[in-house]
Amino acid sequence: MGRADPLAAYKAKRDFKLTAEPAGKRANSATRNRFIVQKHDATRLHWDFRIEVEGVLKSWAVTKGPSPDPHDKRLAVRTEDHPLAYAEFEGTIPKGEYGGGTVMLWDRGTWAPIEGKSAKDLDKGHLHFTLDGERMKGEWILIRLKPRGNEKRENWLLRKVADEYAETGDALVERNLTSVLTGRSMAAIAGDEGGEQSLAGKEGTDFAATMAKAARHNGKIAKNAAPTKSAKSSTRRTQGKPPAFQAPQLATLVDAVPSGNGWMHEIKFDGYRAMVAVSGDKVHVFTRNGLDWTDKFAPLARAIAALDLPPALIDGEIVAYDKEGNPDFSSLQSVLKRGHGAQTDKTPLSFHAFDLLELDGKDLTELTNIERKERLEALLAAAQPPIHVADHVIGAGEKLFGAMCAAGQEGIISKRIDARYSGKRSKSWLKVKCILRQEFVIVGWKKSSAKARPFSSLLLAQNEGGRLVYKGNVGTGFNGDTLGDLARRMKKLGTDDPPLEVPREARRGVTWVRPELVAEIAFAEFTADGSVRHGSFLGLRGDKTAAEVTPERAEPVPAEKPSAVTISNRERVIFPDSGETKGDLADYYAAIAPLMLPFAADRPISLVRCPQGRGKKCFFQKHDSGSFGAAMKHVPIAEKDGSIEDYLYLDSADGLAACVQMGTIEFHGWGSRAEDVERPDRMIFDLDPDEGLDFEAVKTAAKHIHDRLADIGLASFAMLSGGKGVHVIAPLSPGHTWDQHKDFARRFAEALSMAEPERFVATMSKAKRVGKIFIDWLRNQRGATAVLPYSARAREGAPVAVPIAWGELAAQEHAHPFSISDAERLLARSKGKGLAGWGFAEQHLPDF
Repeated sequence: MGRADPLAAYKAKRDFKLTAEPAGKRANSATRNRFIVQKHDATRLHWDFRIEVEGVLKSWAVTKGPSPDPHDKRLAVRTEDHPLAYAEFEGTIPKGEYGGGTVMLWDRGTWAPIEGKSAKDLDKGHLHFTLDGERMKGEWILIRLKPRGNEKRENWLLRKVADEYAETGDALVERNLTSVLTGRSMAAIAGDEGGEQSLAGKEGTDFAATMAKAARHNGKIAKNAAPTKSAKSSTRRTQGKPPAFQAPQLATLVDAVPSGNGWMHEIKFDGYRAMVAVSGDKVHVFTRNGLDWTDKFAPLARAIAALDLPPALIDGEIVAYDKEGNPDFSSLQSVLKRGHGAQTDKTPLSFHAFDLLELDGKDLTELTNIERKERLEALLAAAQPPIHVADHVIGAGEKLFGAMCAAGQEGIISKRIDARYSGKRSKSWLKVKCILRQEFVIVGWKKSSAKARPFSSLLLAQNEGGRLVYKGNVGTGFNGDTLGDLARRMKKLGTDDPPLEVPREARRGVTWVRPELVAEIAFAEFTADGSVRHGSFLGLRGDKTAAEVTPERAEPVPAEKPSAVTISNRERVIFPDSGETKGDLADYYAAIAPLMLPFAADRPISLVRCPQGRGKKCFFQKHDSGSFGAAMKHVPIAEKDGSIEDYLYLDSADGLAACVQMGTIEFHGWGSRAEDVERPDRMIFDLDPDEGLDFEAVKTAAKHIHDRLADIGLASFAMLSGGKGVHVIAPLSPGHTWDQHKDFARRFAEALSMAEPERFVATMSKAKRVGKIFIDWLRNQRGATAVLPYSARAREGAPVAVPIAWGELAAQEHAHPFSISDAERLLARSKGKGLAGWGFAEQHLPDF
């Protein structure tokens, strides 16, 4: 008697004459361990998690989607087994059929039980496993709950295990809005081929009617949106060549960690500097001197190619790790010596990116360090090991330095937040080392008395004043492999003539070599006569030439750059109700500049000036008659009448200070950058509630708009306005016009108001706003502005506009929880994972 068909329940629930779902049969994939996740908009939105077991897909419906946060236990309802052919299904199940609604292939990959476990553990009510998908990765657990009463369905919990892929918040489902199979949004999948639900060419009531019809069909706004690429979509980027190599910026060695919030600090990685030029699957890895070493780092190049990035030039460091998991130069040397072309190397390499010089054909080197870092984090948001974005801290450099030294690391790099990328050595990048390490040229060696050792020590030199100068010798740090390798290399370079002057006592027993090999040496200090003391050999450097090797002498930390702006009348009270002064406001903007400048810099701005304080006359200003000084910049912009006017913009903390000195409290920015004012790069919907509505209604409305934007493939971010409302912000890649920008925003707002007229209104008319929320879309037109993130507000209590994670919004009691007295709190919370990459996303305005 044959086994019961495990797909009987699946087949019994479907009429395959009406649904496009595959009938399927029991079968195995080539690997026998596939997993998929399908985003399924049926009676309620959920994510179907499926793993291949014994020829079928075991399935669970996860109501809120998988969470990367180990503290979140997501309900997962066990459903019927599905055929393996379902792993490729994406489309719409007809209304009225079982599971009617839109289905997106949201993730895919392979799974495996952890060591000592198996799929048979499912029968015991639990499964501990790992995932290697395009979005879900690392360790996870499924646990069956005990049934209650006559409950027939199997309720399970899906939970992430704390590991390198765990993170707080819900970014996994909030920012991954498109199909890994086709790159389409849910709305694009829902749109029928005949165009009945397409929004193309429709306006006003037609738009709303279409949306309402789509909402009745599958609960969402339906739209044939242009595909939005996922991190590894099936359609690769093919446009554009990788950028050309650029000389890297170099750091100056200093004797202490610079202090203050004007500096950002990163780990100094113990590896090879690398410039990565990429465009889709075309990747070049250059050394600091411009040598193409892509072949040497082939696995890293493949990992970068898999990210399918737009044309970009990324600066970073390639490292290998020692047995304790720390970056280690000697381990890197060993890998390169063996060759790293194979994926099976026991010492895999990693790339830690820390800067972005060019993106999509645009030179970013004129942007500030912090702005480039923010854009880098957004670009590599989907990256997984071995590709990393180097973490940084703002201020607190001494704490990081102490931690690095305690861990036996090399030190830290400190970067002035508001500095540009110079492509040369400068004092806007500083390096502080736990121990001294420098490069030296090998000029000779001494014979060893031990037969098994080909030499006892190496003679070292550095270039000074156009000639080689003797720097002593090193006799430790070698192992059997390095001894043999060095001996072979030096034998080929042997010479009878000393390449430099050496003290008589140091010449005895020396075999001289031509000065071509460069070694990295760790040492305690230079002695009085200039020789290294307690030196230890770390490895050869193939990325540097002997001519480049010069001494590094630690300089004093440069004095904190004084502001070019003097704040007068610091004691003047600006906020009479709570007592904050002009000096308090200036100090707030100086401290918060690292967080604010990525959004405020290089953008035409309008200022709310209140020279006598917020209680007196305040006014908007967008032009400069010359009174703001050199810290403020100007960009000529054509007015409606054809005249040209200079608009204000800033590019530094001094620019913020100059505005405060002139009585500015609030900063409002255009939706485009000064470099290309005719190409908008962010869309803002300002939710302004009627006086009779509480903040709960505003929060619910903001989440609703977030969900509707997600339906058409747009990730969005929330900002508490500092007043009474919430801004929903969708960052966009420039490429469309202001007319397209405004038209999309208007039709989107009107559609929502027509679909839910009791809740929303898209007109400014006070009479029509009673009991409703005004969706202010007018900020999305040329010349309009919106308050910038972290700007203070000219309101009671000195509140500020603050970015907030969607997961935090529900707990907020009002739109002004922070004031200018909270700079340190804001700096601290900005480092949380919930705000990682806030306000940045690579996405385009959908076709409409």
